[in-house]
Amino acid sequence: MTTTTKYIFVTGGVTSSLGKGIIAASLAKLLQAQGYRTTIQKLDPYINVDPGTLNPYEHGECYVTDDGAETDLDLGHYERFLNVPTSQSNNVTTGRIYQSVIEKERRGEFLGKTVQVIPHITDEIKHRVQILGKSGDYDIVITEIGGTVGDIESLPYIEAVRQLKWDLGENNAIVIHLTLVPYLSAAGELKTKPTQHSVKTLMESGVMADILVCRTEHELPEDLRSKLAKFCNVREEAVIQSIDASTIYDVPNLMLDEGLDKVVLKKLNLKSDEPNLTQWNQFLERHKNPKGEVTIGLIGKYVELQDSYKSILEAFIHAGAENEVKVKVESIHSEYLTPKNVAKKLGHLHGVLVAPGFGERGIEGKIEAVRYVREHNIPFFGICLGMQMAVIEYSRNVLGLKNANSTEMDADTEHPVIDLMESQKTITDKGGTMRLGAWDCKLTEGSLAKDIYKTENIKERHRHRYEFNNDYQKQIEEAGMIATGFNPDTNLVEIVEIPTHNWFVGVQYHPEYKSTVANPHPLFVAFVKAALNFKKDKNSVSMAQN
Repeated sequence: MTTTTKYIFVTGGVTSSLGKGIIAASLAKLLQAQGYRTTIQKLDPYINVDPGTLNPYEHGECYVTDDGAETDLDLGHYERFLNVPTSQSNNVTTGRIYQSVIEKERRGEFLGKTVQVIPHITDEIKHRVQILGKSGDYDIVITEIGGTVGDIESLPYIEAVRQLKWDLGENNAIVIHLTLVPYLSAAGELKTKPTQHSVKTLMESGVMADILVCRTEHELPEDLRSKLAKFCNVREEAVIQSIDASTIYDVPNLMLDEGLDKVVLKKLNLKSDEPNLTQWNQFLERHKNPKGEVTIGLIGKYVELQDSYKSILEAFIHAGAENEVKVKVESIHSEYLTPKNVAKKLGHLHGVLVAPGFGERGIEGKIEAVRYVREHNIPFFGICLGMQMAVIEYSRNVLGLKNANSTEMDADTEHPVIDLMESQKTITDKGGTMRLGAWDCKLTEGSLAKDIYKTENIKERHRHRYEFNNDYQKQIEEAGMIATGFNPDTNLVEIVEIPTHNWFVGVQYHPEYKSTVANPHPLFVAFVKAALNFKKDKNSVSMAQN
């Protein structure tokens, strides 16, 4: 089989959470910076069709692509590093694989044959892996395989990789195995045995690693690299150290220093040049050497797990670097926010972001947070549910509609200022049925949003079922909260602002999904700048009083 696209498979061993996604994204960045058109896809071994119905505590945030795919949060890393949009084809789950094979069987496509894991499931995996490569859009496709080698649920993927390496031929596919070299403090030694066993497990499935990337807390000495090379059947140059970094954005440079890109390109029989990381390193320089600091409160329902708001936290890093400040994010659980403690918890902040979410738990705390920042002129940014809470708070406390609510929280509310979208009212299935993906939005002249975006028409990603109830628009606008962004086809309100406030913006969409190192999202950049100005004004008043 001949192919013009090269394939790189990234597997993990010893333990989960070693950072396969970051290694894959960092390698992709180095290859992209040498002129290779590169993309990354994730194969997830769970049986859910997608992570859309998973609790954030279970799986972290659900990332959404332009084409409306609900995907693994690693796709966010891919986009933030590469500044290239991903799609439905970039995330494949076992659930989707089996669903597709079973649908084919029901249609009679297997001509009466017994449907089995091999060849039917593995053939479907191979087909999905090669969709991006056969599109003609990419020179190199990196495929990250979720889970840990040895897991039962990963076996069909590993078998598919074994077959693909043979099908694609020499120099067209390689395997990078990410593993752990733990440090035993009692012995004062780094231990290679877990890596040896992990590579052995991989080999038992018929797959030989071409490159080892070893996660470690301490430098790997030459003798240890030599030992790993000898026992794991790789060349010494292909034993790559991945030492703990202060920020994930350091990893491309660390991999460059280790020569990962050179080894990969050599094995793929491709030309290797010095990657152009000028823009990347300029970002790193600003990120690591801030000229100031602002403190922003993140009001959420899932703050115990930072990955629940991964894209928001990364967007603050991008926006902070753009403003040359460090953004210190304070996570505040909305469930425990009350009128009695709100001043204590929010009074010192320079900005507040009320985060997305679903369900009624913690809702009153979010509304209380919006009230406090609105009354105290603190910069406010509401995303999705956060925007809806801003509308509810304004309706209750400014319009005097005391029972105003969303029908998501109270189906019988007297004033449903937020209501289920008309298109959602006949839907019963939960998975993949929300308003998803990129939708158009037209900004009104003279609005803060128009000033920030510097354009009239934008396209942003959505993930919601409930919307601003246009029956209340005139009433709310007369009271001072203005709708400044609309979907041109449905007239759905996408953005609300309070022009008399210091900086008050609520958006129905998820701007955090489109923030990258190369293109920090303008709303986050403007919000951080507003927080910085608020801090300066606050300090000036304090000095004047003293």
